[in-house]
Amino acid sequence: MGSGGELGSTERGEPRERMPAGASAASRARVRLDMPRPPRRTLLPEYDPEAFGRLSEKIARFLGTGRFIVWMTVTIIAWLNWNIFAPEELRFDRYPFIFLTLALSVQASYAAPLILLAQNRQGDRDRVTYEQDRKQNERSIADTEYLTREIAALRMGLGEVATRDWIRSEFEDLIKELEERRTVFPSERPGHRDEGDR
Repeated sequence: MGSGGELGSTERGEPRERMPAGASAASRARVRLDMPRPPRRTLLPEYDPEAFGRLSEKIARFLGTGRFIVWMTVTIIAWLNWNIFAPEELRFDRYPFIFLTLALSVQASYAAPLILLAQNRQGDRDRVTYEQDRKQNERSIADTEYLTREIAALRMGLGEVATRDWIRSEFEDLIKELEERRTVFPSERPGHRDEGDR
């Protein structure tokens, strides 16, 4: 039935998947995006970067103390004294002290990257702290602006409310006006009533 000229279907009638130009069989395997990839096997030893970072910080902190400098100085003085004053057959590093130089070079070559790693980790922590401080400052500024707007609205609302001083001044004005009317229209005799006008 199938002459091979039908487009988009196989002999069973199922649609064919079109592959992009240059796609190989390896790229045909569908990868699920909702699941993590299985870890790749490597020949290199695996380590926990966080634990290594903590260890490097401890070492860097020790290298930056006076205790390290004292112990290093004591070790070098003992090394030099031993290799100068000890009997010839017990000396292990003669005068140019090449082995001491090599040991100090190795110590320095390990100390520098450990200190840099500790500084990088501290920089990352500082960056996170600065970001949190910046967000906190933004929230504080927003809260302050909100409270400022609320206080301004309250002041505008209170501008319409009668205060005690305003009421007192109004009463004083009314009393003055009544006194002025009394002087313009004096009251009649105290015993006279207007009963005849009824």
